[in-house]
Amino acid sequence: LAATMVENETAISEEEAAQYDRQIRLWGLEAQKRLRASKLLIVGMKGLGAEVAKNLILAGVKSVTFLDNNKATEESTRAQFLVPQSRLGENLAEASLERAQNLNPMVDVRTDKSDIASKTEEFFTQFDSICLTGCPQDVMIKINRICHERNIKFFAGDVFGYHGYMFADLGIHDYVEEKPKKVEVEGAEDGPAAKKRKVISSESTMVKKTVEFCTLVEALDADWTTDQAKKIIKKTPAGYFLTKVLLRFRTEQGRDPAPQTQTEDTRHDSRRIRELGGDIFPHDFYSSCFSELSPICAVVGGVLGQEIVKALSGRDEPSNNFFFFDGLAGNGMVDCIGKE
Repeated sequence: LAATMVENETAISEEEAAQYDRQIRLWGLEAQKRLRASKLLIVGMKGLGAEVAKNLILAGVKSVTFLDNNKATEESTRAQFLVPQSRLGENLAEASLERAQNLNPMVDVRTDKSDIASKTEEFFTQFDSICLTGCPQDVMIKINRICHERNIKFFAGDVFGYHGYMFADLGIHDYVEEKPKKVEVEGAEDGPAAKKRKVISSESTMVKKTVEFCTLVEALDADWTTDQAKKIIKKTPAGYFLTKVLLRFRTEQGRDPAPQTQTEDTRHDSRRIRELGGDIFPHDFYSSCFSELSPICAVVGGVLGQEIVKALSGRDEPSNNFFFFDGLAGNGMVDCIGKE
């Protein structure tokens, strides 16, 4: 009886099958069923949060909850397309609801005006995945610990001007990958073995794999003083160290760097950069890490959305564990930091 109830909950209706036809062809019916049964929490509904929301609502999860206790302002909605100008001054999550729901009426979109720091541990257990944007570092670490212990798929990301990052902690994560099935055809012409084998790869097989992620605190507190770390520090994306500086700034100042306080903010960041080693940072970063820029939100939000879909569907290899995007150079990089 219980199995039948679960099957009924995740069953895809004809209407859903028609709407999600293209993605069912892409990642399969079973993956879409898992998405259809998944509940997602997005914390922070500025530009990046809105991009993640759009991608997951269109993908067809069961429900998405927007949590934000801030009001919609010109600054917070500069890269945010879900809030109409007429809703400025209202709660950011609630002002985003109508347009978000219109993207896909089949998804249950909800709002919560609470402060994320006031939420109890039990609150987070109702979700299958949690994505944090714009949160202080201590809050991120606290919620990541809860998710890691409760096997909730955890994601975090931010956009600082031309720079953005994504972090993922999926704990011990099982997934499947589709691999071409090699079939050798007999009766090939004479010749070297490698040349006379004909491989037909139209068939495929699903391969089960497992990957383990570290926590956010392990990733951010990685020891760079060891001999091994010193050898790879030059190969580590500058975005990692820039993220550490900007998250530290948010914790100490209670805000992100802003154009109107550029001189003061640059002086503050310079001290942190000297502590980490100034030669690992691009020289022009001072003037390129203010506010959220819409194109950068689109890129980082697209990667976040893709990784959340992979995590919830259990399909394809996830990125472990950081993605950094440099809008000035126009490139992104995935790197695993914090695991020995």
